[in-house]
Amino acid sequence: MNASSATAGDTEGRARDEAEHRSGFACFVGRPNAGKSTLTNALVGTKVAITSTRPQTTRHTVRGIVHRPEAQLVLVDTPGLHKPRTLLGERLNDVVRTTWAEVDVIGFCLPADQKIGPGDRFIAGELAELKKRTPKVAVVTKTDLVSSKALAEQLLAVDQLGRELGIEWAEIVPVSATEGSQVDLLADLLVPLLPQGPPLYPDGDLTDEPEQVMVAELIREAALEGVRDELPHSIAVVVEEMVPREDRPADRPLLDVHANIYIERPSQKGIVIGPKGKRLKEVGSSSRRHIEALLGTPVYLDLHVKVAKDWQRDPKQLRRLGF
Repeated sequence: MNASSATAGDTEGRARDEAEHRSGFACFVGRPNAGKSTLTNALVGTKVAITSTRPQTTRHTVRGIVHRPEAQLVLVDTPGLHKPRTLLGERLNDVVRTTWAEVDVIGFCLPADQKIGPGDRFIAGELAELKKRTPKVAVVTKTDLVSSKALAEQLLAVDQLGRELGIEWAEIVPVSATEGSQVDLLADLLVPLLPQGPPLYPDGDLTDEPEQVMVAELIREAALEGVRDELPHSIAVVVEEMVPREDRPADRPLLDVHANIYIERPSQKGIVIGPKGKRLKEVGSSSRRHIEALLGTPVYLDLHVKVAKDWQRDPKQLRRLGF
C-alpha cells in the first residue's frame, strides 16, 4: 500500500468512527430522595454531586460526564420535583422542567423500596405531555433494599404506570447505585438513545461544575449531616474566596478557602455552630478532606455562619446566593 492510499484509509476510518460516535445529554428526574445524585456519581465513577438522606439536597443541575470509546454521555442530575412551599422551591422546579425539555434522553428514577405515590404520578403525568420523540427510561433505584419479589412487583407497577399515562418506556432498568448493580447496563442502554456526534467535552473531564461551586456544595453536604429536620432547607453556602497562600514553598502549597454558611433565623445559628463551636469544627474537618481530594492540594478552610433572614422567600437574597 502506498502512502497516499494509507492516508486515505486512515481518513475514511476516522470519518466512520466519528459518524458512529454518539454524544448527548440524559437527565435524571424524580421526586426528592429518589437516588438521582447517587446514581449520577456511580455512572461517572467519582463524586460530582453531593448526596444526603435529606430530601431536596440537590439545588441546581449538576453535569457528570461518562466517557466511552464509542460515546460521551453527559448526565444532568436535577433537583427533586416537589410541591413548592417557597420561592426557592418554585425556582428548583423550573430548573427541572427547563432541563428535561432540552435533553436527549430522560431517566425517571423511582425507588424500589417505596410504592408509586402521588408525587411519582404527578411527574409521570408531566413526562407524558413532553414531546414524544424524547426517549424516556424508567430507572428503578435502590434495588439492594428490597427482595426479588418486591422488586418484580415494582417493575410491573412501573410498566403499568406507563400504560395508564401513555408513556412508552424505552427501557425499564432496575439498579443499585450503592452496590454498582446494573449501573454499567444502564449506561449501555442510554448510549444508543443519544444522537450521533463528536464528544462535547475534552477527554478526562468528569464535570463542568466550577470548582468554587463544588467546594460550596461539599461544605453544605457536611453541614446537612445530623441537623434537625427543619434546618436542611435553610442552609446555603457561598465560597467568597479561594486563593493560594502567599510565601509558601512550591512543594508545600496551601489554598485559603473562605466560605459563609447562611441560615434563615438567629435561632438556627447555635445548631450549626454547636456547643463551643464543636459542630462547626466537624463540618470544617469533614468537608476539608473532600475539598482537598477534589482539588489535590492542602486547604485552610475558614467558615463563618451568617443569618440571611428568610432567604428562601426573598428574590434579592436568592439571587445573591446563586439561585
